[in-house]
Amino acid sequence: MTRSYAIALAAAGSATLLIAAFAFQHLGGVPPCKLCIWQRYPHVIAIVIGLIALRVQSGILIALGALAALLTAGIGAFHVGVEQGWWEGPTTCTSGPVGGLSADALLDQIMTAPLVRCDDIAWELLGISMAGWNALLSLGLVALWLTALRRA
Repeated sequence: MTRSYAIALAAAGSATLLIAAFAFQHLGGVPPCKLCIWQRYPHVIAIVIGLIALRVQSGILIALGALAALLTAGIGAFHVGVEQGWWEGPTTCTSGPVGGLSADALLDQIMTAPLVRCDDIAWELLGISMAGWNALLSLGLVALWLTALRRA
């Protein structure tokens, strides 16, 4: 496996996981909680790093890609712990923009916002939640980034 191929696979893996998360949200009607959203940011970063690293073959960029994948795996693992009740998750909720809203419009937004708890498992496959799958698959992406780092 060449360095470029490993980088492309790792970036494509992050893109696939991100697309799957949006598909669950928009097509499957599974709104994300705060931790679900946090897991998406490192995937976006890994995709951008992957695109740049395909043009500029830099060990530092590849290491940053591995770090981004490791970060989303860590957030996913933390989320699994919240789902299992091993520790507490965030105590705040997410909301839409509130700038320029009247008091009535703000109240309406609050009242119609879906309540999405981080400790509820919205979907699982083979006894593993979406957060668990993200953690496991992202560790595989870390391995791809590290493979790219080892290739000359």
